[in-house]
Amino acid sequence: MPINITMPALSPTMEEGNLAKWLVKEGDTVKSGDVIAEIETDKATMEVEAVDEGVVAKLVVPAGTASVKVNSLIAILAAEGEDVAAAAAGGASAAPAKADAPKEAPKAEAPAAKAEAPAAAPASQAAPSASGERVFSSPLARRLAKDAGLDLKAISGTGPKGRVVKSDVEKAVAGGGAKAAAAPAAAVAPAAALAKGPSEESVLKLFEPGSYELVPHDGMRKTIAKRLQESKQTIPHFYVTVDCELDALLALRAQLNAAAPEKDGKPAYKLSVNDMVIKAMALALRDVPDANVSWTDTNMVKHKHVDVGVAVSIPGGLITPIIRKAETKSLSAISNEMKDFGKRAKERKLKPEEYQGGTTAVSNMGMMGVKHFAAVVNPPHSTILAVGAGEERVVVRQGEMKVANVMTVTLSTDHRSVDGALGAELIGAFKRYIENPMGMLV
Repeated sequence: MPINITMPALSPTMEEGNLAKWLVKEGDTVKSGDVIAEIETDKATMEVEAVDEGVVAKLVVPAGTASVKVNSLIAILAAEGEDVAAAAAGGASAAPAKADAPKEAPKAEAPAAKAEAPAAAPASQAAPSASGERVFSSPLARRLAKDAGLDLKAISGTGPKGRVVKSDVEKAVAGGGAKAAAAPAAAVAPAAALAKGPSEESVLKLFEPGSYELVPHDGMRKTIAKRLQESKQTIPHFYVTVDCELDALLALRAQLNAAAPEKDGKPAYKLSVNDMVIKAMALALRDVPDANVSWTDTNMVKHKHVDVGVAVSIPGGLITPIIRKAETKSLSAISNEMKDFGKRAKERKLKPEEYQGGTTAVSNMGMMGVKHFAAVVNPPHSTILAVGAGEERVVVRQGEMKVANVMTVTLSTDHRSVDGALGAELIGAFKRYIENPMGMLV
C-alpha cells in the first residue's frame, strides 16, 4: 500500500514549517536514512530523512511552499513491488493542510543550511517502549503519548506498516486506555487567546496607494510576535535598574586576554565584556537560587543549573543560543562557545536543543550605543537582563567627583515567581561580580 510522508514536528513547539527544498524527484528510489527534503522552521533549516524504502510516487507539496502544517501530507512513496502510478493515485485522499502558495524566496532569506542533528529530523522513527521493544511512531505521536502518560506499545498504529500516528494517540486518550499523567512541571500553561492587531485592510486605508510595499511575515517574525505578545499578556513584569562600575572588570579582561596562550598562531580566546556579563549573571543566580525558577500553574520549577540564553541578532529577527551550566564554565569556555553560536546562528545552523529552553537570558545592546532599555521576559524564563553601553561618567566617591566607566543594567522579572526583594537581591549579586570580577575566577 502507498506510504504517506507527512510534515514532521522538528521541535516540541513547531506547528508549521516551510518546505524549502526537495532533494528527490518523482520516480527516485529512496531507502531509510536518505535525506529527502529541507524544512525551514522559525529559527533554522533542517534535513528530513526517509524512514521507509520505496519509490517517490508523488510530491504533494511543491518546494518553496510556506506554512505547511505539521502532520499534513507532503509526499507519497510506492512500496517495493507496488505500481508507482497506482500509489500516486491511491495515496491519502485527504488534501494537505492549507499552505501558502509557493513564492520566490525573499532576498534576505538565509541559505538553506544542513542541520547537525539528523536524529531530530526523520518524519518518524522507532521509539523504545516500556518493555524495551521499539515501536515505530511519528515525532508528534511520541510527544503526545509522553504528555498523556501512555505506553506506545499499547497503542495500535494505523499508519504505514503499523506506525503510531497522532490520531492513534488521540483515540487512546479519549478511550481512557491509560491514565493521563500530569503535565510536566517545566511546561508552561497555554496562554489565553492573543488579541489580534489591526487588520491589513484598515492599515492600508491610511496610506496612499503605491506609497508602500507589502513584505510577508516569515516564520521567525511570526514566532517572535506570538511569543512576545504572549509574554506581555500573561507575565506581570517589573523592572530593577542599577549602575555598575566597569574599571576593575576592564582591567582584568585586558590582563586575561594578554595572557591567552597561542593556538594555531592565534590567541586561544579573546574575552568580551559580554562574556563576563554572562558569567556574572550565572553566578548571581547560583548565589540566589530562589530566582533561578520557572513559573507554571501548578508548580514552581526550581532549576539546579543556570542555563543562560544570549540574544543574538540575525537577519529578520533574533535567536537566543544557550550556554548550558554557565555557572560551572570558565570565561574562556563561555567566550569560545558564544563565538561558535554567534557564527552558526547567523547561518541558521543552530540545532533546536541549542536555542530552546534555558533558565534566564541576557540581551546586550551596549555595542549599539544604547544606554538603557528594558527587555521582555521570554517564558519559561522568569528573568532577563538588559545590558546598556559602558561609558565614562562622573561618579562621587567619598565626597569627591571622579570619572569612571559605568554600565546601566535592567533586570526584567516575572512577578509571579520572583518578588521585588528577590529581584533586588539578584541584581545586587550581579553588580558585586561585575565590580569585583576576580570573584568570577575562583
